[in-house]
Amino acid sequence: MASNAGFAPARGLMQQAAVAAEQSVTRASLFIGQERGGFFAPIVRDELGRLNSPAVRHLRNIIGQAESPAAGYDAVQHGAAIKPLKPPTQMTIGEIFEWIRATPGQPHAIGRYQFIPDTLERVVAQVGAKAHERFSPEMQDRLADVLLEDAGFSAFLAGDLSQTRFMNNLASIWAGLPTSSGRSKYHGFAGNRATVTLAYFQSEIAKIAPGS
Repeated sequence: MASNAGFAPARGLMQQAAVAAEQSVTRASLFIGQERGGFFAPIVRDELGRLNSPAVRHLRNIIGQAESPAAGYDAVQHGAAIKPLKPPTQMTIGEIFEWIRATPGQPHAIGRYQFIPDTLERVVAQVGAKAHERFSPEMQDRLADVLLEDAGFSAFLAGDLSQTRFMNNLASIWAGLPTSSGRSKYHGFAGNRATVTLAYFQSEIAKIAPGS
């Protein structure tokens, strides 16, 4: 991660990409995990509900278009040789982790936002979700909101973070999004590439920019 953004090293990316390289994965579907203690304070449960606004829904749609345009909330990284027995939205969080433990050595990015295991473990703990709760679209949105705050979503809406910086922060989390260079931050790493154009990304983020 960019040191001037205060982001911790992407341990999840390194672990998942190593597996992806072994499996010859060619699609940008890694979800780049953030560690605790980043530049932005961890989001708390009360804030998650406040974030369920048109702006955050629009932002989730942008990410979903980049990460899982076809399968959406039921997406499973195509490099996973052993898929879950049920669609992800029909599984509990506990079942998701059971599948991960039972299928080592393969990619495990899952859901609309392509959570990888260490990221999923962190955000589940952060929102206080339980093993018996379903990995529903609503739950996936709730978990993804934690990562939106990691990228500085509230600071961006308040006008305290530039659009370019916010977009680059998002692209440091989701490999399918382009940085201001027009390419994925992880371009060519384990087959990653931006799956939407910079022009699209800029125009869509501009719709929720302060004063828009």
